[in-house]
Amino acid sequence: MTLVMGVLNVTPDSFSDGGQWASTDAAIEHGLLLHAQGADLIDVGGESTRPGATRVAPEQEQQRIIPVVTELARQGLRLSIDTLNAGTALAAAKAGASVINDVSGGLADPGMAAVVAETGLTYVVMHWRAHAQQMDTLADYGDVVTDVIAELRTRVDALTVAGVARDRIVLDPGLGFSKRTEHNWQLLNRLDAFAELGLPVMVGASRKRFLAEVLPVGAPVRDRDLPTAVVSVLAAQAGAWAVRVHDVAATRTALNVLASVGQSTPHGGQHVPGGAARASHWTHD
Repeated sequence: MTLVMGVLNVTPDSFSDGGQWASTDAAIEHGLLLHAQGADLIDVGGESTRPGATRVAPEQEQQRIIPVVTELARQGLRLSIDTLNAGTALAAAKAGASVINDVSGGLADPGMAAVVAETGLTYVVMHWRAHAQQMDTLADYGDVVTDVIAELRTRVDALTVAGVARDRIVLDPGLGFSKRTEHNWQLLNRLDAFAELGLPVMVGASRKRFLAEVLPVGAPVRDRDLPTAVVSVLAAQAGAWAVRVHDVAATRTALNVLASVGQSTPHGGQHVPGGAARASHWTHD
């Protein structure tokens, strides 16, 4: 089964919910709500990576998220830490996080590979070319799927040389990061191509700009939750290990429908190629 990762932004400037969960108490409450709605993982982040976002010092990032991680872990939730910084990843691991979700795939902080190797946590390696201030200027590809796969392969090779266990790595195509609208749709259309890398894949499409293309002009950001849920189903059908979403309830319902359809097929088969096998990559509690 494809896991649902719920987004918990402990920031004042995230593109979709900036400021709502910026206080420790509000963030903890929202994390518990996401868990109750069906999130398998809560992805806690203290720095926005939206286009044009300003970098946050690791010390400030940790002040935002470590109390939240500590309390949610104490209550038994499975947690991911969304960070570019090795120091923050290590602090979150000590506080109880089980997954490191690094949108730079280890490129932003040379110390990240050592932290992943030391902790042995599951490591989400996203396709990334530059920080938020520059990333939109680097959306040039020959064939986006071929190029993203090649660049992710390079990252995996470098990380394994640095001591990261290959069976701890999850790949993320990086929708919205150095990608134009057409690139995102092309990647979603060919998610099965990532199987050649032999690693689980996470899909993070939630509320991103390209989803506005299927909505009426001027629709609010939250209207992107419906197309996000549809993308979650498509990702699950392609065998995704996890989907990262803001609206957990909508995606959980959509995946429950998919599972129910699968259970009704002959011999109990499900139309989720590779889904169960990839979900088994989750081994850390």
